[in-house]
Amino acid sequence: MERWLALELAGTIRHDGDGGVVDDLEDAPGLTAWVRARRDLLDPGIAVGEFAADETARLEVVTVRTAVRALLARTVSPAPPRRADAHRLPPADEALAELNRSAARVPVTVALSWETGAAPSLRMTGAIPGDRVDLLVAALARDAIEFLADPDSRRLAACTAPRCVRYFLKDHGRQEYCKPSCSNRARAARHYQRHRTP
Repeated sequence: MERWLALELAGTIRHDGDGGVVDDLEDAPGLTAWVRARRDLLDPGIAVGEFAADETARLEVVTVRTAVRALLARTVSPAPPRRADAHRLPPADEALAELNRSAARVPVTVALSWETGAAPSLRMTGAIPGDRVDLLVAALARDAIEFLADPDSRRLAACTAPRCVRYFLKDHGRQEYCKPSCSNRARAARHYQRHRTP
């Protein structure tokens, strides 16, 4: 199953397990750890192993994340946006403009890669080395654009478990939860509602 940076970026806002919401990008070290953990999905030009975020980088990535979450909310509508950030999401047209602006920060070239014995694949690289933050922001925005234009985006859903704020790709049409723990939490909540004393 293909992993999408866009969904992983959106998933940096998540349920904390105690009824609240946590932001994995609430500080620069959080962004640094998140980027380094995704070295397999990011272009080597970002120098993931050496990447160290500062507050400016964090704010720029959070801006992209906000745009992505707004467009994911639009994709799953008429379901409501996830409550963790619904009050902060820009209108879809503003989110789209931000995503396109961010993607354009680093021009790209498209090349065909075809290793012996392997299928041909498309490779996009920055035409100008650029600043690491520019490369990161542009890569995150481009992945979101590719995801939203990909047939996979038709499988996007918002988890319906109590307090969950994640978006996920459905494995089957009736799937309502992003992971088994959310399914268990929803089942427990329904049980509690049926058996609580008035």
